[in-house]
Amino acid sequence: MPDKKFNKIDCKEIKVGMRFSAPVFFDDGENMFLGEEKSVKNYHIDAIQRWGIKYLLTYGHLVSDRNYPNPETIYLLEDLEGIDDNEE
Repeated sequence: MPDKKFNKIDCKEIKVGMRFSAPVFFDDGENMFLGEEKSVKNYHIDAIQRWGIKYLLTYGHLVSDRNYPNPETIYLLEDLEGIDDNEE
């Protein structure tokens, strides 16, 4: 992968539902924290607080908040993933 200029994200600014246009990495710039276009969940925030992570890195940008899922329904959506749409 060619060298890209990372943008620094202050972990205090991370909120449930945020999405980024490119993968988000831990402060080492190598280990991925969040995949491209994946929404931040409560457990992501809990992890960075528990591990004392001060900032994250991405070469992307924040995706518009108008597409954020409602934080109240994130876990409900995850629970529905196992349901087969073709069940009769």
